[in-house]
Amino acid sequence: MNSDEILLGVNIDHVATLRQTRYRETVRTSGTFVEPDPVFAALVAEQAGADQITVHPREDARHIQREDVLRLREAIKTRLNMEMACTQDMADFALKVKPDCVCIVPENRTEVTTEGGLDVITHFDRVRDVVQEMNSEGIKVSLFIDPDPEHIESSAELEADMVELHTGAFANHYYDVQSDIELDKLSMAAKQAHNLGLTVNAGHGINYVNIREILQIPHLHELNIGHSIISRAVISGLDEAVREMLFKIRGH
Repeated sequence: MNSDEILLGVNIDHVATLRQTRYRETVRTSGTFVEPDPVFAALVAEQAGADQITVHPREDARHIQREDVLRLREAIKTRLNMEMACTQDMADFALKVKPDCVCIVPENRTEVTTEGGLDVITHFDRVRDVVQEMNSEGIKVSLFIDPDPEHIESSAELEADMVELHTGAFANHYYDVQSDIELDKLSMAAKQAHNLGLTVNAGHGINYVNIREILQIPHLHELNIGHSIISRAVISGLDEAVREMLFKIRGH
């Protein structure tokens, strides 16, 4: 892989979502009749070329379980990125797992998936505390934010390593005239973040169609993609789905 190539993080949460629809009340999270195993899915994605495995253990444990995250930490050879709410409980768990990086995200128990970026201005002090806790243990920190100038400025003030730009608004407007406006917001946000010394990642709603426009955003370091890859995997298999997305991103 060239140093300037965009990295792909594969989010395997929805593999666990499928498991939980049948085995939520089962004590075991893997083995015997319990399937599918998100850790096995992570290993397949890794073998297919994924640069990172991403998971989001939520406080309501709706998909990935903490046991899954601990097994992942031991099983995969590539990097582990743990998305997490900005709570002390999740910070303590992250310090136990010691992922390569964490991405601090907002969390709303009524949402199906994370909708909207973290308000780093309102929650500045709390986010700062978690950033400092992670940095003290050598864990890199990304902040999942909307492409808003004030939030990018605050992210730099918080001394985060990275921002992950929330691409959901662009994805939701992909088929209407608002899409160009949303893409411009993302591009301007990426330039601002880069100029402030922040590594620029992006995620949410990225798929095999809109990836073409996403790649127009400057200074991208990494894309985190979950739902679209897992959806494609239902038809073509996870190995093929990851390889196809990598080809879309890198052209080889």
